[in-house]
Amino acid sequence: MSSHVTRSQGSMGIRATRMARSVLAGAMAVGATVATLGLSAPAGASSPSIAVGSKPYAVAVNPTTTTVYVANSGGNSVSVINGSTNAVTATIAVGTHPKGVAVNPSTNTVYVTNQGSNSVSVINGATNAVTDTVTVGSNPFGVAVNPSTSAIYVTNSFNKTVSVINGATKAVTATIAVGTHPFGVAVDPTTNTAYVVNLGSKSVSVINGATNAVTATVTVGMHPSAIATNASTNAVYVTNQAGNSVSVINGATNTVTATVPVRRNPSGVAVNPTTNTVYVADLNGNSVSVINGSTNAVTSTVTVANHPYAVTTNASTNTVYVTASTGSAVVVLGGAAS
Repeated sequence: MSSHVTRSQGSMGIRATRMARSVLAGAMAVGATVATLGLSAPAGASSPSIAVGSKPYAVAVNPTTTTVYVANSGGNSVSVINGSTNAVTATIAVGTHPKGVAVNPSTNTVYVTNQGSNSVSVINGATNAVTDTVTVGSNPFGVAVNPSTSAIYVTNSFNKTVSVINGATKAVTATIAVGTHPFGVAVDPTTNTAYVVNLGSKSVSVINGATNAVTATVTVGMHPSAIATNASTNAVYVTNQAGNSVSVINGATNTVTATVPVRRNPSGVAVNPTTNTVYVADLNGNSVSVINGSTNAVTSTVTVANHPYAVTTNASTNTVYVTASTGSAVVVLGGAAS
């Protein structure tokens, strides 16, 4: 991995990358378990296990079809899960080391970043076929979609850039310079704004989706990695892995309005806009922190074994999906309002 890093990117980016992935480096399990837990259920409550690929690194859901997509970094594949039955219905081969996944529910299209292939796989959600492969920058990681404009945003972690893909033509229409080691990315479709986490710069780049211009840079905590938006409240949530906290940004003013302490090394974050509840995957805390979006208070902490890394929500069913990275697991939580 470090062979692709130039000296101009600095040792901070290298250390940040190693910290974010160190827990995953030794994961060798090839099976997976899907546990179904209520937020108040005792530890150990589980459903039958479901086999998926190795090292599940990212997860996304199509709320319209209730289909869940899991990027298996160690298996070079995407597992497709029926959200109603928790059964894997397909396994799709993609590029090398898929690290991010996003869904456009308007077109039923799935986008997967292939870190080792410098590309994005485009999947037809109706057929589970890869229909296109789009070349992007070096070491693409995060991906997000604006369903209103069909624009796809991809962070190129070693280029300090974001590639913008036209969802209709599958062409890269812009390359935007951002901070050091861009990692996570999220979109607020209501304001047509993209937010990019710069892990090496301790910042978030704010991008105007209409002009592809960076309009603001917001300072956050140490080693920020993941980001999520609540379009209903215009709030943005950023996990600070080294700060053991979540920064809350006001999307109207681009200022940090709160810093919420969570458990060890928060890596993933997702929002249910219907309940205004935020879910944070605490990588080395082996838990998910549940935050009330109105008060910015942690209301509960749910134990999730094997280093939970990524999290997503289906607001239609009030369900939360968490990847347990070293256990090759996806944990399904009942998303009770906070």
